[in-house]
Order: sequence, then C-alpha cells, then structure tokens
Amino acid sequence: MSVTAPAATPTPEAAAVACCSPLVSQPLSADQALRIAPVLKALAEPVRLRLLSLVASHADGEACVCDLQDAFELSQPTISHHLKVLHQVGLLDRSKRGVWVYYRVREDALADLGALLAVPGPVTAG
Repeated sequence: MSVTAPAATPTPEAAAVACCSPLVSQPLSADQALRIAPVLKALAEPVRLRLLSLVASHADGEACVCDLQDAFELSQPTISHHLKVLHQVGLLDRSKRGVWVYYRVREDALADLGALLAVPGPVTAG
C-alpha cells in the first residue's frame, strides 16, 4: 500500500513566479523579487540544480534518495536536506512510501520559472 500526499498547494515563492510576466516585459516589483529570490537561490546551489535534473530525468519522473545517492559524494542526510529545500520552494512534490520519500518535479513550477525568464524574440546586442 502506498501513501501519496495530496497535491501540494503552491508555496508563496512558486506563486510569485507564476504571477509574473517575463522579466523583459516589465520590471518586477520589490515584493515580487523578494518572493522569487528563494526559488532562484535554491537553484543557484549546484547540488540542488543537479538533484532537480536527476529527479526530472529519472525513470517515471520520480526518485528517492536511494536512487540519487550514488551520483554524489554526500551523505544521505545531506542529499535529503537539499531535496527538502527544493520541496520547500515549490520545485518538487514528495510522497512517502514505507521508509522512503519519493520526489517528483513540479512541472508547473518549472514552466512558470521558464516563462519568467523567457525572452519573446531574438535578443540583439545594442
């Protein structure tokens, strides 16, 4: 029997990214920048960026620490901490099955982040 957590509601950070138009359309407000910064900060850590990529590209789009540990020279608690940070900012969902916690990328959060950073057309140097 597997226990799956209910669909997570967006964190304030993830909701801030979703509400914003692309950076090139209009300047972010100070409040928007404060709410989006934790998401970008979480991704600025190389281990977390790799973990997000590993989870997203893993079979069935989900992974537990036991699946990810061999990719790093880090302890299981350290990897779990980094996954927790990614979950807290709304980039990963998680569900507990027995003693393991499985993580899945929140595709809506990645899409919103991509839209925030999107450039509508070719960028030319001035």
